[in-house]
Amino acid sequence: MPAKDQAILVYTTCPSHAEAKRIGAMLVEQKLAACVNIFPSMTAIYEWQGELEEAVEAAMLIKTRTGLKSAVLDAVKRHHPHDTPALLVLETGGGSAEFIRWIVENTTAPVEAVE
Repeated sequence: MPAKDQAILVYTTCPSHAEAKRIGAMLVEQKLAACVNIFPSMTAIYEWQGELEEAVEAAMLIKTRTGLKSAVLDAVKRHHPHDTPALLVLETGGGSAEFIRWIVENTTAPVEAVE
């Protein structure tokens, strides 16, 4: 399997379930992700600009492939309501060949970005 077709997960959070659904649907409709899982409610505790913050957020796991990493990150940044969204790329150690093939078949690659 080409390196660009290796499965990855992109983790992000949104300030609401509705925002996560909006961004997730956009990623799937644009074929940047094969699937987006949304965990609708969690509590985040973090420091921001010197203050301790607590917020309810929705977490998202975006199932895509290495060749789309830059495009997915760019799309989430453009559509996310926060200036600095949480974005982490989680490389997988593989998975079932059938599932990875499904991810590849359900995503299309825009012009590859140089990484």
